[in-house]
Order: sequence, then C-alpha cells, then structure tokens
Amino acid sequence: MPSEIKQVDVSGKPLVKRTAVARGFIKLRRETVERIRLGGIEKGDPLQLARLAGINSVKLTSLLLPLCHPLRLDYVEVNPKINDQGVEVEVLVEAMERTGVEMEALTAVCIALLNIWDAVKKYEKTVDGQYPDTVITDIRVVRKVKNDAVS
Repeated sequence: MPSEIKQVDVSGKPLVKRTAVARGFIKLRRETVERIRLGGIEKGDPLQLARLAGINSVKLTSLLLPLCHPLRLDYVEVNPKINDQGVEVEVLVEAMERTGVEMEALTAVCIALLNIWDAVKKYEKTVDGQYPDTVITDIRVVRKVKNDAVS
C-alpha cells in the first residue's frame, strides 16, 4: 500500500551552504530570435522578463511544489542567453539551509522559459494558432553542491 504524502522532516539536519545550477532552452524561429535581438518584441525584452520571472518564481517554489520546504534564499541569478536557435536560461540559487535548492533552480528555469514563450508567442504561432517550431527542452540540474556544516 502506498504511504501517505508528507513533507520530509529536516529539523535535525544542519544548516549548510547549498548551491544549485539548472538550465533549459527554448527553441524559436530564426525571425523571432532576430526580433528579440533588435528589440522588436511588442511586450518588451523577453530576456529581462525571464530574469524577473525567474527570480520571482524561486521565491514561490514551495507554493507550487507542495512538498518543498519554504527556504530563506541568499542569492538568485537568472542568466538568459540568446543564440541563433533560441534562448538558453541558466539559474543559480544559493541558500544556507537544511535541504537542497535544486527544485528552486528548476522552477526558475521553467518559469523563465514560459515567460519568454509568452512574450514571443505572437511571432511564433502559425495563422491557425499552432506552435510547430517552438519547443522547451533540456531542462536539467547541471550542478548541485552541499558544503560542510556551518557553526
């Protein structure tokens, strides 16, 4: 029989510096990429929107993922990078905590990428409203570090 859903008790774990880096990619039409580079997106700069949305979403992770603990975050950095195929978003999250910050980093990547899609959807969809070229891919944790206990 499956066990009951519950949040894990981390109260006995020491506070340690936790770091996680996550990354993901949104594939866009070449014309959309060029429009972003030229500052021609009607809703504004998707890269700045991705930064803001990513930072905000890290703070909301425990509301979106019910079994995640609310964390006191020390640092969040969201780095969107445009290339000829689309935009890669990398997120760094750091905290002195009893549990890891990889879910926060992953959440930020996902929300940042979704905000890019929202900002450029007008330019990505076909005349019948479909998105045959737009794809969010390769969302993953690329690094996770747990330093020694801090007194």
